[in-house]
Amino acid sequence: MFAGIDVGGTYTDAVLLKNDQVLATAKVPTRENLIGSLTEALDTIVKDEDKKRVKRIVFSTTIITNLIAERKYEAVDLLIIPGPGLSHDFYKNIPYAHIISGAIDYRGREIISLNEQEIETVLREIALKGSKKIGVVGKFSPRNTFHEKKVAEIIKKKYPEWQVEIGAKVGSQLNFPRRVVTTYLTCATRDPYHYFIESVRQALDSRAISAEVFILKADGGTVPLQRSEEFPVETIFSGPAASTMGVQALTAPGETAVVVDIGGTTTDLALILSGQPLLSAKGARAMEQLTQVRTLAVKSVAIGGDSVLSRTGNDINIHSQRMGPAYCLGGPVPTPTDALRALGLTDLGDRKKAIEAMELLGQGLSITVEDIAGKVINRVGDNITIEIKKMFKEWEQEPAYRVWEILHKHSVKPTIVAGVGGGAAGFSARIAEKLGCRSVKLPYASVANAIGAALAKPTLQVNLRADTEQGYYIIQEEGHQEKISDRQFNEKKALELAKNSLVEQALKYGLALAADDIEVTRQEVFNMVRGWDTTGRLYDITVQTPRGIITRIRVGE
Repeated sequence: MFAGIDVGGTYTDAVLLKNDQVLATAKVPTRENLIGSLTEALDTIVKDEDKKRVKRIVFSTTIITNLIAERKYEAVDLLIIPGPGLSHDFYKNIPYAHIISGAIDYRGREIISLNEQEIETVLREIALKGSKKIGVVGKFSPRNTFHEKKVAEIIKKKYPEWQVEIGAKVGSQLNFPRRVVTTYLTCATRDPYHYFIESVRQALDSRAISAEVFILKADGGTVPLQRSEEFPVETIFSGPAASTMGVQALTAPGETAVVVDIGGTTTDLALILSGQPLLSAKGARAMEQLTQVRTLAVKSVAIGGDSVLSRTGNDINIHSQRMGPAYCLGGPVPTPTDALRALGLTDLGDRKKAIEAMELLGQGLSITVEDIAGKVINRVGDNITIEIKKMFKEWEQEPAYRVWEILHKHSVKPTIVAGVGGGAAGFSARIAEKLGCRSVKLPYASVANAIGAALAKPTLQVNLRADTEQGYYIIQEEGHQEKISDRQFNEKKALELAKNSLVEQALKYGLALAADDIEVTRQEVFNMVRGWDTTGRLYDITVQTPRGIITRIRVGE
């Protein structure tokens, strides 16, 4: 047996599966005491089972997604080392960015030294305003980490209590702006993610559950718990990935669908093409900026069942912030969930309180509770539809989408809207109508994200960088540099080396892996030319175990 648990901002969902059947489900409030929510969910799904039979548990979470969407994280300062080239005015748009001297070239050679006095001056400025989270990012740091490590060493010597993240560890690719944003978000989310991980460990220990534990990443693959702590930002869209994988497991093979996961704090959007989730070629987008986080082509919109509602004249306003649970669940203000409850479209909370919330919202208007609740549901559906239409423009630019269209020989739009999450039943019909699609009622829709987490395949990744002119290669995940002894070293051998390293890493985590099953996610070659001759090559290769679901769920048997 294996389990999936999705920790959302409002509810924690859990499922227990055996092969392709659902044995038990749970939906409990996500409380400030996260351990309590986790233990309650675990107790509900495994109460009648032998805990030793639970072999694998996968966790997904929207905690990081929600923090970023609502910008509820501590301030982060960045020390960036852009070197010559692009005007430094470009970097002044980055919040709390401090530009310092120094440069590493594209080969990994130091061409401008660091200025330690300048660094110490900047650090004093940061200390005066009370910041304690610092990211250090150099333009070509993946080719040589010397400058980043030196700056981090200076920071730790003077301010040992500060949190310091270096860009080369966070992002292995050479896209400097994306690595800056990824480092910023890693700094901002490490502490809340650590709290989440510790809560998971304590909850499992308190229930004597010794199953293998994995975390769902933004690309729909899973990673062992202990490894996920190194890269918390990989869970930035863990929740949306979970709901997408869940819809994949609950729909027929080859289905094409828009996924709409309406949670308490956010609504997550994704696309499934012919049974396969669409993967983003550019990386996760956060704060309107691209990152180096590999992700499904998803979007998280700050509209949810607990969004604050207000009214201006006859117009309903939906605010991005959440002030607690819905009014019908003891919260302070009217929310979309109250509208659903007032119309009998959900069983959550006290219906009398939901009606009271709608009366408060419609106060001063000659309008019934049903009419004001209907206006809320229409406005939520319309706003989400607008965001979906915006996403379609982005989805259609994805290489995987274009290949899919070519294979189908004409442009094909999704035919169904698959609504999941607590608010799906009330809103998805309106969204489908606006999109010209069919709304489908999925079995286990309210816990589809937990199902998606439970069924996601484990994935690991290896990044290899080789320089034949200088005669060395680096496996980033292993953190060491080795000489290239083979004079006939080429792209094929570099790829083979990366795959072999991945197979070895998989064995450490007890994962059997064949080289033929490995997915190549990046393969770049750069020729080094001196005069008229090619003197060497740079290889950048990323390989990963394949993503996907273990099985689909059988229903009605």
